[in-house]
Amino acid sequence: MKKFLILLLFALSLQLQAKVYLVAVGISDYPGTVNDLSLCDGDARDLAALYKKNNQAETILLCNSKATTAAVTQAMKNLFRKAQANDIVVLFYSGHGEKKGLCLYDKTLTFKEIMKIFDSLKCKNKMIFSDSCFSGSLRSKATLQASDVQLTNNVMFFLGSRSNEYSIENGSEFTNSYFTHALIRALSGKADTNRNRIISAKELFTYVSKHVKEYSDDQQHPVMWGHFSDDMPVMKW
Repeated sequence: MKKFLILLLFALSLQLQAKVYLVAVGISDYPGTVNDLSLCDGDARDLAALYKKNNQAETILLCNSKATTAAVTQAMKNLFRKAQANDIVVLFYSGHGEKKGLCLYDKTLTFKEIMKIFDSLKCKNKMIFSDSCFSGSLRSKATLQASDVQLTNNVMFFLGSRSNEYSIENGSEFTNSYFTHALIRALSGKADTNRNRIISAKELFTYVSKHVKEYSDDQQHPVMWGHFSDDMPVMKW
C-alpha cells in the first residue's frame, strides 16, 4: 500500500509539472489600411504576458508584420516539438479569419497545415484559440471538406464566435476583445471552480462562454469543438 501511494504521488507530481507551450499571434496592422483592426496585437501580447507568469510555460509572440506564415509555422515546429506526452501546446490567434484558416500578415495559414504539425506532436493536449469573426464556421462539414481538414483525437478548437457572428472589439470597454478578455481572466484562475490549480476544457468553456454572452448582450457565442475530453488540461498553475 505504501509503495502504491508513493507511485501515485510521483505520477501526480509529474502531471502537475507538465509544461505549457504557447505560440501567440495577433495582427492589427495588415498591409495597407483597409483590413486593419484595433486590439488584436494587444490580445496576443496580453495573453503571452499571462503565460509568462507561469514558470512551467514557454512562449513565442508574433505580431503584425512579424506574423507571416513562414514565421508562425516555424515557431510552432520549433516550440511544440519540445512537448512530451502530458504537456500542453496552444496556438492562439487574434485577427481576420476565413473558412480555410487564419489570415496572417502575408497570406492564409490553413487549418490543414496547422493540423499536419499537430499530428506530428507527442503530446496529448493540443488546442487552437481563434479570436476571429465567423470562426465557428469551421464546424460545418462543407468547411472541413473545403479545407481538407481531418480531425484527430486530443485537438481542441476554441473559437471566438459562431459562424454568423463577429468577434467584437470594444476598446472603450476593454483593452482586449470580448473573447480574449474573458479567456485571459479564465486562464488566470477565474475558471478554476474546483480549486485544483488545473483549468480544464469544460471549466474554460463554462467561464468564457458565460462572460462573452454577458459582455456582448448575447450577440457573441464562443464555440468549443473537436475530439477531446471535458477534463483536458488547458492551464496548470
